[in-house]
Amino acid sequence: MKAAAFLYPWDVVGDPGAADRVAALGVRQVTLASAYHSTRALTPRHPRHRVVTAEHAAVLYPPGERWRGRAPRPHPAGDWAPGDAYGRAARALAAAGLDVHAWVVLAHNSRLGAEHPDTSVVNAYGDRYPWAPCVASPDNRAYLVDLAAEAAVRPGAAGAELESCGWYGFAHLHAHDKVAGVGLGEAGQYAMSLCFCATCRAGYAEHGQDPDRLAATVRRGLEPMWRGTVPEPGWAGVEKLIGAAAAAATRAWREHSARTFQEAAVAAVRAEAPAGFQVLLHADPVAYRCGANAGVDPEHVLSVADGVVVPCAGGAEPLAPFAAHAREGTVVAANLTVVAGLGGSPATLAADARRAAALGATELRLYHAGLASDEDLAHVRTALSRLA
Repeated sequence: MKAAAFLYPWDVVGDPGAADRVAALGVRQVTLASAYHSTRALTPRHPRHRVVTAEHAAVLYPPGERWRGRAPRPHPAGDWAPGDAYGRAARALAAAGLDVHAWVVLAHNSRLGAEHPDTSVVNAYGDRYPWAPCVASPDNRAYLVDLAAEAAVRPGAAGAELESCGWYGFAHLHAHDKVAGVGLGEAGQYAMSLCFCATCRAGYAEHGQDPDRLAATVRRGLEPMWRGTVPEPGWAGVEKLIGAAAAAATRAWREHSARTFQEAAVAAVRAEAPAGFQVLLHADPVAYRCGANAGVDPEHVLSVADGVVVPCAGGAEPLAPFAAHAREGTVVAANLTVVAGLGGSPATLAADARRAAALGATELRLYHAGLASDEDLAHVRTALSRLA
C-alpha cells in the first residue's frame, strides 16, 4: 500500500538531511503544503530552528500574475517560508526519489476574513467567523477556485490534495481558545455553523425559508445548550433543534453550495494541470459536516475527483462509504496521525493500516513527518517495512 507523508516547506528548506530522512521512512510520496493557514509548528530536527510561527494564511511560493489588481488576493509568506519555499523543498524531495503532491488549504483563512469581513461566514447571532470564508458567495468562490488552480499546479507536482474544499464553521482551533465550556454536540455545531450572510439568506429563501425567522429558530434551538442541555446525536438532533423542514432546507442549500464549489475547484485544477495529474479532496463521508475535512456525498465526490483523503484518527470506519463507490484507480487514502503528542498512535501504525485496508483504503497518509519525534518516526519506519 502506497504511503505518503505530510510536510511543510520549512521542514525541508535549510535542512540538507531532511529529504533523505523522509525517504528513509519508506514513504513514496510527500504531500507538501503550497497554500496553508496560520499555524505554530514544532521542527524537532531542523538545524536552524525549533519553532516556526506562520503568522497568517499564505501561499508558500510567489503568487502569480493572475492576481494583479485583484482583491482579495493571496499573501506570500513572511520569513517562515520566504520566496519560493515550496519550490525549493519540492526539488529537494524529488532529488531524494520522492513524488511530490501539493497540499492546498482553501476555505480556511483568518487573514482573508480580517481584511475582507464580507467574505466570512456569519452565524445566526450575527457573529462573523473570520477564519471561514462562505463558499456560497460568488466572489469567494472565484477567489478560492483560482487559488486552487494556482496552488495545486506547481512545477514538478504530480497531483494535489485540496483541504477545506467545502464549508468551514464554528469548530476551529484559535489562539487561546475559550469555547469548549459548552458541549454543543454535532447538532449544535451544525447550528452554529449555519451562515446568514446575504448570499446564504437568499439561498434559504429559495428553499422556502424566511431567513429572519430561520435565524430566530436557530437561536431559540440553541438556547437550552447554553444552559447545559446535551443535544441528541446526529442528524436527528439537528431536526429536533431547528425543526425538520428548516433542517432539510439548510442542508439542501449548503450541500448544493459545497458540491458546486468542489466541482468548480477540481475543474479549475484540471484545466491547468498536465495529463495524469491527480486531484484528491480531504473529505468526511457525512455531507452536512464542515471543517478541514469537508463533508461530501461519497458517490458525488468520487465522480468529480480522483479520490479522497479520509481522517481515521478515531477509527477507519469513515473509509467504508467511499470504498463502496470506488472505481478502478480511485484513491481512498486513510489519514493516520503518527505524532504521539497530537494523539496519534505511531506504535500501532501497521495494525491500523491493515484495518484501514480491510475497510477499503488503497493508500495511507501520515500526519505529519515534520512534526513527529524521532521515536514516532522510528515506529513509522518499522511499520512501513512490515507493510512493504
